[in-house]
Amino acid sequence: MQGLLVILTIVIATITTVAMIPVLRIKWFTAPLHARFKRVLPRLSETEQQALNAGTIGWDGQLFSGNPDWQQLHSTPSSRLSREEQAFIDGPVNHLCHMIDDWQVTHKDHDLPPEAWSYIRKEGFFGMILPREWGGLEFSNLAHSEVVMKLATHSITAAVTVMVPNSLGPGKLLLHYGTDAQKKKWLPKLANGTDIPCFALTGPQAGSDAGSLPDTGVVCVEKHQGKETLGLRLNWEKRYITLGPVATLIGLAFRCLDPDHLLGEKEDLGITVALIPRNTNGVEIGERHIPLNIPFMNGPNRGRDVFIPLDNIIGGREGIGMGWTMLVESLSEGRGISLPALSTGAGKAACCFTGAYAAIRRQFNQPIGRFEGIEEPLARIAGLTYQMDAARRLTLDYLDQGEKPSVVSAIIKYHLTEKYRTVINDAMDIQGGSGICLGPSNLIGRVYQAIPIAITVEGANILTRSMIIFGQGAIRCHPWVLKEFSAVHNSNQNQGIIDFDKALLGHASFLLGNSARVFVRGMTSGRSARVPASRVERYYQTLSWMSTALALSADVAMMTLGGSLKRRERLSARLGDVLSELYLSSSVLRQYREQGETTEEYPLVRWTLQESLYRMQESFRSLYRNMPNRSLAWLLRLLTFPRGYLFSEPSDKAAHEAAAVLLKPSRIREQLIKGVFIHPDTSHKTALLERTFRLADDVSRIERRLKQLRREGKLDSRQLDEQISEAAANGMLSSQEQQLYRDYLELSAAVVRVDAFRDYTQSGQDHNHSHQLAGGAA
Repeated sequence: MQGLLVILTIVIATITTVAMIPVLRIKWFTAPLHARFKRVLPRLSETEQQALNAGTIGWDGQLFSGNPDWQQLHSTPSSRLSREEQAFIDGPVNHLCHMIDDWQVTHKDHDLPPEAWSYIRKEGFFGMILPREWGGLEFSNLAHSEVVMKLATHSITAAVTVMVPNSLGPGKLLLHYGTDAQKKKWLPKLANGTDIPCFALTGPQAGSDAGSLPDTGVVCVEKHQGKETLGLRLNWEKRYITLGPVATLIGLAFRCLDPDHLLGEKEDLGITVALIPRNTNGVEIGERHIPLNIPFMNGPNRGRDVFIPLDNIIGGREGIGMGWTMLVESLSEGRGISLPALSTGAGKAACCFTGAYAAIRRQFNQPIGRFEGIEEPLARIAGLTYQMDAARRLTLDYLDQGEKPSVVSAIIKYHLTEKYRTVINDAMDIQGGSGICLGPSNLIGRVYQAIPIAITVEGANILTRSMIIFGQGAIRCHPWVLKEFSAVHNSNQNQGIIDFDKALLGHASFLLGNSARVFVRGMTSGRSARVPASRVERYYQTLSWMSTALALSADVAMMTLGGSLKRRERLSARLGDVLSELYLSSSVLRQYREQGETTEEYPLVRWTLQESLYRMQESFRSLYRNMPNRSLAWLLRLLTFPRGYLFSEPSDKAAHEAAAVLLKPSRIREQLIKGVFIHPDTSHKTALLERTFRLADDVSRIERRLKQLRREGKLDSRQLDEQISEAAANGMLSSQEQQLYRDYLELSAAVVRVDAFRDYTQSGQDHNHSHQLAGGAA
């Protein structure tokens, strides 16, 4: 036994000596491991490398560290609308909403009215992000988001029309990458709407795999405007291009080829972006797709032997091959603004309209919102909308600080559009027949129809979840993995081994630290984590614990599966889900802190955090159940959840209190529905709903008094309207209260009516309102 201990001591001493002496460590350990990694790790494609290098890392990196610094989150400056931006929202945005009859747009005209198009151009909606020096409004990202969000609560068609030129399009690309001459030539015309832009990326053979673009631009010399010109001969076929049918300037992504070596020795010069005026010879444009009957302009375009000079390449000759970097960085900004704004707008609309409907619509002599079965979806509508708005605001704050958060933008694009789907499905369930009968009075039907559009565009959600969020996040956000990747692929072998050695030591320390930290935090349910003093301190601690669990689980998954993790999309998606929920929960904590951690807001905070923690736990549970190395999976489960799985779905009490936020007027409800367009015409359904909703709270007090009088034997009538008359006649209700109740009955009857048409084929022009109450929960 003593001899065995001596041998073991010698082995440990030898390993320690080798590890502590760099020359020996590199020779006997690092160099062989470097060689093995080089053989095993897949070579990154050019587009993958550009995607990894694009964008910036912020709070997502902290969450991946396993020990987030919450003070860093709270020190991020909050964006505020300027007076000019607020005036634009209160003026031109409201006026544009007022101009648009969305039923007329979607059911009859299949387009915005000509006066709306003119107004959009005149007021600079297409140039919100462009600097004043080029004729734009130079609005912040927050203002851009607020404009799209308000438009989305009234007309999805208008919201999409305005958001596309301000997100991923020629304007943004020119602003960041264009030459001075290109900016001078095109930006003023884009700002004032003389040119309408579109961006053509997706084609029949290249959808999610945009790196496999078959569209080409071949370097050649042709006669252009009377003289021999070096340029590109373009051939392409694109589809699903928003604003394509009306665009006058096409931003085109293609693969640049130089078979005759006119520019150098390389033949495939990479993905490139150029600007093509609509009237260029060979351009075919103008057909329309019909995206689920939401009639924003969208359609295919193609080009056959279209010649452009090299000056039309964004960035000029230096922009050749830079297209993927341009797209990834611009997309990280655009999809962090537009679709999250549209999704949050849909959530706010559901809070406002469906919440009011649930407070007004009665069954079994009480508002349907008081039934527990209705409270559950109402709580989801309120809680998820609060979370969407918090995540939207946090991301906009990063963008307004100049960040380009590529991983975060993927998180909120995916999760906010999915929560939009959940919220509107819940709203449809609550509204029943009144939700499914289309007509001018249906405020959620078109929003429901548009759900798959938001899910699909700017990165299909299935791909975003299964491949991008964790696939990109693991490498970009991890403090050591990208350094290891770079070292392995370093063309300088010796320097690569030295860099790999440094990264490996750092990674080993990171792994060991998180292994110990996660067990301690698991045993204490996060209480060992140092967090800011707060009313919700326990949630900070628990999220710190989940961050450590993510860091360790991600490390183990990457180390054991290596490059095959890229193909194990379900495992990758579950890790991405945890990262996403951590980001969404962080945004909720930040918003709650900024609002002063009020008691009134707490029900929404509690519901969202309980929901997110449960989702994280279930993602970990599924991850561990499906990891191929069962022993390691069991060990991970023991380290991260040593006391078992502790989280559950939001409690009944939490759901009840969250749902109650939508059922009566309050400051927090006003905050939740801020940005919803309420029509100034008092007969419009939005105005009617809101007016009736505000009366409902006063009426409920009258009803409680009548019930009390009935219990005391002071009223003989059984029917509510008869009780009102009897109580008024006996002086138990004032004449004002009696009239208030009569008014409420008339208004509530109007609220629950649904549209019906004399002639279905003429429903866009001639309709009357049915006096039959909707079926189902409605």
